[in-house]
Amino acid sequence: MIRNDTTFVIVGLGLLGGSYAMGLKEAGYRVLGVARRQETIDHALAHHMIDAGTLDPEEFLDQADIVIFALYPHIMIDWIHEHQNAFRPGTLLTDVSGVKVNVADKVQSFLRDDVEFIAAHPMAGRETSGIEYANTEMFHDANYIIVPTEKNTKEAVETSRQLAEILQFHHIATLTMQEHDEMIGFLSQLTHVIAVSLMNTHDNSHLVEYTGDSFRDLTRIAKINETMWSELFLLNKKILLSEIDAFAKELEHFRDTLAKEDVDEMKRLFIQSTERRKKFDKLK
Repeated sequence: MIRNDTTFVIVGLGLLGGSYAMGLKEAGYRVLGVARRQETIDHALAHHMIDAGTLDPEEFLDQADIVIFALYPHIMIDWIHEHQNAFRPGTLLTDVSGVKVNVADKVQSFLRDDVEFIAAHPMAGRETSGIEYANTEMFHDANYIIVPTEKNTKEAVETSRQLAEILQFHHIATLTMQEHDEMIGFLSQLTHVIAVSLMNTHDNSHLVEYTGDSFRDLTRIAKINETMWSELFLLNKKILLSEIDAFAKELEHFRDTLAKEDVDEMKRLFIQSTERRKKFDKLK
């Protein structure tokens, strides 16, 4: 459980790691940061996001009650494997990774028995990256997914929920690893594939002066971190391929409907999509 004197160590002070640090500091907790660049540490200190920072991966680990990893999945796995002997007994580890199968279970397969890893996914990313863009506002209308396995304790699940509440996430849910990756394959990864594909359909830079909100809204996430998303797509390859196939089938159906000038079917599709979309409107 998180107490008033809980010490957090955040490994990776980018957009999400910096935002976690900011939120936890604002809530009155002791926050220590680990980063690769001194400039990142200096920024976090200057903006009162952390109490102290270091470039040494193991310097703060003997002080940590909870360690939050805001790293790419493969980097996090290697990091924990290399430095796990520096955790003090009873430390709780958690993450922000966008895929869980072959990530959370892999960490748990080699982690010390006296240290626990509880997977989580704050669905609050932005098209920007870097600590200079950190903010806590993006948590307030975002979902937080807790992804426990059979190796997790009830206390770890509750602590993860408590963390999300402290950071003021809008909605907190619990899914299995498979459920999470299936959900993320459709709601997040497929939508990024569509946005990227739309931007790559034509060299459309000459249309910048004429575009409307519909195009900007649909392609906002096409401004994408190529390293991170390539890794996430490959980790979730089987599920994402299935979602792409399903979308391609639906797109082909719409094409055929248009080619046949089947107005009734076109209207049915519009009505169905409208009704389904209403369910995703945010409650005011």
